[in-house]
Amino acid sequence: MQAPQTPRKPLKPLDEALQELLAHARHQAGAQLVDTFDADGRVLLQAAVSPLQVPPQDNSAMDGYAVRAAECVGGTAVLPVSQRIPAGTSPEALAAGSVARIFTGAPVPAGADAVVMQEDCELLEDGRVRIKVEPRGGQWIRRAGEDITQGATVIEAGTRLTPAHLGLAASMGFARLQVARKPRVALFSTGDELVMPGTVAPQDMPAGSIYNSNRFFLRALLLRMGCEVTDLGIVPDDREATIAALADAAMDHDVIVTSGGVSVGEEDHIKPAVQELGQLDLWQINIKPGKPFAYGRVNRESGTGFAHFIGLPGNPVSSFVTFQVLVRPFLLRLQGVQHVLPRAIEARADFVWPKGDKRREFLRVRYNESGGLELFRNQSSGVLTSTAWGDGVVDNPAGTTIAMGDSVRFIPFAELMA
Repeated sequence: MQAPQTPRKPLKPLDEALQELLAHARHQAGAQLVDTFDADGRVLLQAAVSPLQVPPQDNSAMDGYAVRAAECVGGTAVLPVSQRIPAGTSPEALAAGSVARIFTGAPVPAGADAVVMQEDCELLEDGRVRIKVEPRGGQWIRRAGEDITQGATVIEAGTRLTPAHLGLAASMGFARLQVARKPRVALFSTGDELVMPGTVAPQDMPAGSIYNSNRFFLRALLLRMGCEVTDLGIVPDDREATIAALADAAMDHDVIVTSGGVSVGEEDHIKPAVQELGQLDLWQINIKPGKPFAYGRVNRESGTGFAHFIGLPGNPVSSFVTFQVLVRPFLLRLQGVQHVLPRAIEARADFVWPKGDKRREFLRVRYNESGGLELFRNQSSGVLTSTAWGDGVVDNPAGTTIAMGDSVRFIPFAELMA
């Protein structure tokens, strides 16, 4: 009599899986004080509170003349120039019945309440200036503190710094910034079929072999996430070799990321290896591409803590997508970022998707010349061409068809790989 089969667990919804994963991503200990020049992409740990106001004083937004608006009524005033004010100087108060030659960024002298751009002025032969317009009070003056007020929290802790943030920090006088240390990530692939480019010529590839593409894009994505990456290469389909690789990686890394070997076949050794060294949750995620996914912990032999383990599927597009929707938020949260989900935008579908899948789909698309999204011809999980061809993915709910002209939820690759 045949034993009854164990019923399959239902596929885990992506949002539920992400919530569980982020619950494990407690902010790692450790901070670094780095030069502001070198802080791009790092996560700020200590909020940047401005010790001054920016700009520090009223200054001119134009090259021209600082005036009293009341002395220029009618647009015909002719007044002498009492002083010249370049940027970086300290002017005297504006003498009554005069104007001051002023340059962009220079402090506005006391008594002046407007700047007239030089195109609206005429320098006469006797050195006086005709103001050809009637200025409004406050025109072309950048007020002290209009950008930043003293004591304001300008950059919140947990912000992933961009070049704009670096300029902002510098404008407040911060030469160094306290940031989260970079996560140390060990990366390896599993599979006897994998071959590294350069080791075997294409015409000499053994039957059943493929070049290891996952290793290249995963390393690049990890570096973009601000990680220090140790590339451990390809681990053969052997249980003892897999256990040894995991144990070694756990010793001095925060996270271990693998691709391949997270299914339940006889040659998939990741599951028993992680279970022997720690614990593993093997998830079947309700997404397409990218169903198989694993999260767990590999305990350190020293007994001092553990390394997070993340196992990605072997198919390249599956690995690419699961990294973006699960691993990317995890790594950001590990560094202290609170808002980790990618921003999606509404866009027009210039394609038809007549049959929705039972899983939540991530369809590779790109913008066309009319501003709509066109679909890559082959959405297979093995067609990596789609990720290089596309501008992003349509996040399509399970069971949803798409008609020409429908509004869809579009996530740009520029958002995912910033």
